[in-house]
Amino acid sequence: MENNMNKWFWIIGCCCVSLWSQAQKLQSPSGALSLTFSIEEGGVPTYALQYKGQAVVKPSRLGFSLTGNTRKSEFGEQTDGGEEVESSSLATGFKLVGQEESSFDETWQPVWGETKDIRNYYNELAVTLEQEETKRKMLVRFRLYDDGIGFRYEFPEQPDLTYLVIKEEETEFAMTGDHIAFWIPGDYDTQEYDYTTSRLSEIRGLMQEAITPNASQTPFSPTGVQTSLMMKTDDGLYVNIHEAALVNFACMHLNLDDENFVFKSWLTPDANGTKGNLQTPAHSPWRTIIVSDDARNILASNLTLNLNEPSKIDDTSWIKPTKYVGVWWEMITGKSEWSYTYDLPSVHIGKTDYSTVKPHGKHGATTANVKRYIDFAATHGFDAVLVEGWNIGWEDWFGNAKDYVFDFVTPYPDFDLDEIRAYAKSKDVKVMMHHETSGSVRNYERHLDQAYQFMHDNDYDAVKSGYVGNIIPRGEYHYSQWINNHYQYALEKAAKYKIMVNAHEAVRPTGLSRTWPNLIGNESARGTEYQAFGGNKPNHVTVLPFTRLVGGPMDYTPGIFEMDIKKINPNNQSHVNATLANQLALYVTMYSPLQMAADLPENYERFMDAFQFIKDVALDWDNSIYLEAEPGEYVTVARKAKGTSTWFVGSVAGEKGHTSKLDFGFLDPGKKYLATIYADAKDANYKDNPQAYTISKKTITSKSTLKLKSVPGGGYAIHIEEVER
Repeated sequence: MENNMNKWFWIIGCCCVSLWSQAQKLQSPSGALSLTFSIEEGGVPTYALQYKGQAVVKPSRLGFSLTGNTRKSEFGEQTDGGEEVESSSLATGFKLVGQEESSFDETWQPVWGETKDIRNYYNELAVTLEQEETKRKMLVRFRLYDDGIGFRYEFPEQPDLTYLVIKEEETEFAMTGDHIAFWIPGDYDTQEYDYTTSRLSEIRGLMQEAITPNASQTPFSPTGVQTSLMMKTDDGLYVNIHEAALVNFACMHLNLDDENFVFKSWLTPDANGTKGNLQTPAHSPWRTIIVSDDARNILASNLTLNLNEPSKIDDTSWIKPTKYVGVWWEMITGKSEWSYTYDLPSVHIGKTDYSTVKPHGKHGATTANVKRYIDFAATHGFDAVLVEGWNIGWEDWFGNAKDYVFDFVTPYPDFDLDEIRAYAKSKDVKVMMHHETSGSVRNYERHLDQAYQFMHDNDYDAVKSGYVGNIIPRGEYHYSQWINNHYQYALEKAAKYKIMVNAHEAVRPTGLSRTWPNLIGNESARGTEYQAFGGNKPNHVTVLPFTRLVGGPMDYTPGIFEMDIKKINPNNQSHVNATLANQLALYVTMYSPLQMAADLPENYERFMDAFQFIKDVALDWDNSIYLEAEPGEYVTVARKAKGTSTWFVGSVAGEKGHTSKLDFGFLDPGKKYLATIYADAKDANYKDNPQAYTISKKTITSKSTLKLKSVPGGGYAIHIEEVER
C-alpha cells in the first residue's frame, strides 16, 4: 500500500508561444544531470543529456512515423477504409507552442521490495509541440532524476489526430563513442540468450554467434539489441537504456547505426507488420536512461519503478513473498517428464480417455512424488510447492500450432487433486499452480476465469504461467502490443481472484510490479534451466542485475547443488557453470520476492549445512546496499531483512573471479553481530570442483573488515545476526 509521507508539487512556469527557437533546459534536483530540448531545422524535436557536465546522449531525434490501418488482400495493401496507404510523420515540421516545468517529491512504500521506502524525486519539463501544416499536437514529457531520465510521448484528444497507426518510433539515443556494451540479440520472441560483452562496433560481427537456438525466436537486425541495455564508456560512465510502464504498447528494442553509434527505437510489430494502434488520448511507455559514474548506482536506482503508477490493488494483504520448492528441475534435467504416456500421438481435450492408455512411468507430477516435495517443504519451512505437468495434454502440446492445448483444470489419472489439497493443507504448505499456454493466448483467455476460480476454490494463491513456442494466433509475436495487452489482462484478472503471477516467456518487466504488486516474478531472460541445456556463461549472473533486473525481479530459480547433470540423468551431459557458494549468493544478488530452491530434495540432503543459508535467507527487505559492482565481473550486495536487525550479504563473480574487501560500516554502531560465512574453498573450481565450500563463523561489528576471495564462477554468502554483548 502506498503512503505519501512527504509530497509537494508546484508549477514553476507555464507559457504558450507560437514559436520558440531557443533550447529548453532542465536540471535534476541535485544538478548532476541536465537535459537540453530543442527544435532543429525542419521542425525536428531533439533532446540531449549531460551528466556532471559530460555528454551522455548527443542531440537525438524524437517522434514517430505513422501509416494507415492496413490489411492485405489480392488487390494489395489497403487501409480499413479501402483507401491507399499513406505514411505521415510525427517527427518533423513541429513548433513549440507551450511548456510547463514542475517538481515532485514523495516517499512511498512498496508492498515488497529491496527497500522499505522509495523516494520519487524529479524535476519535469513538458513541451507541447504542434505541426504547423497539420495542426496535430504531441506532448513530450521529461522527468529528470539525479540518477537518470524518463521521457514519454503524449497524444491529447484532438480533431486532426484520433487514431494512430504506428509505422515506427523515431526516438534516437546518440551515444558519444564506441562504448563497451553488455547485450543480447534483438528478438521479437525471446530474451533467453547469454550476454555478449563487446564494443558497439563489434555487435554486427558477433551477432550470428550470439543468436543461439530457442523454442521461438525472431531476430530482426544484425545490429539490433534488447533493452535493458548496459554500457560503459571509456571515460568511466555507466549508461543503461530501457523503458518503464509498458502498457498498451509494443516492446521497444534498439537498432544500432554502428558507423555513428546511434541507437534508434525499434518496436515489435503486430501480425500485419505495423508497430501499434492507439486512440487519443494516449501515451507511450517511458523511455529511460540511467547514468552514473559508479556502477553501484545503476543497481540501486528506483527510476523504473518510480515512473510507474501507484498500486491499483487496494487490499494487498494477500500478496506474500514466497520461498518454494517444486517438481520442475527433475523434468528440466530429463530425469522425469511432464507427460503421462507415450501411447497418444495427439490429444483432444475433453475427448481423449487417459484410462485406456499405458503410463510410461516417468511422469513427475504423481501424487506420491508431489507429497514427497510437500514433506520436504514442511520440514524445512518453505511456503509452497510448484507442480508442473499435473494436468492433461502434455503429450501433444509443443510445436503444432495447436489452439486448444490445455484446459488448466483436468488432472492426469495419477494426480489426486483432493488428496494433494488435503495433504498440503495438513502440512501448512501451499501448492503453486502451473499454467503452460504453449503460446496459445486465445485458449488461455477462454479458460482464464475457470482456471482462476479453480485455483481459488483449491486455495492455490500463486500461478506460474508459461508462453513456450510461437504465439497463437499465428503471426503475432511475444512482445507485440496485442500480446502485451494479453499479459496485462491475465495479470489484472488474477488480481480479482487474489492470485499472484509469475510469468515465464512473457515480455520483460518494466516496473509494473509497483502498479500491480501481484506480479511477484517473471522469467523473461535466460534462467537456471539453461544450465541443464548446456550451461550459462559464468559471468551471466554478474550482468543480469544490470540488465534484466532493472525492470523488476526475476524468477531465476537458483540453488543448484549437483552441478554434474549426468548424475541426475545419464543422458544429459550438461554442467552447471557455478560453484555451490555462488548458488547461495544468488538469493541475495538476484533480488526477487519469489525464490525457488530449485534442486532435488535428495541433493539438498547431501549438503544440509550449506542448505541452511537457503532456509534462512529473507525475501523482503528494509534496506539494500550495493557494496561492489562491475558489470560482467562481480556484484556484492548487503540486504537487511524487513522488520529485523538481520543482514544477508551475497557476492557473485564472473570468469575472472574476485577478491572482496568488505567493510561492515552498514551495521549499527555499538552492536555485536555473528556472521556465518559460506564461501568458496581454496581449491574450488566451477568446472571440476564446484562443491568445495567452507562455512565459518566470525564475530563482527560496524568497524570490522573482511577479505574474501571468490573463484571464477564463484561467490560467497553471509548471514549476519545481532548478538547480545
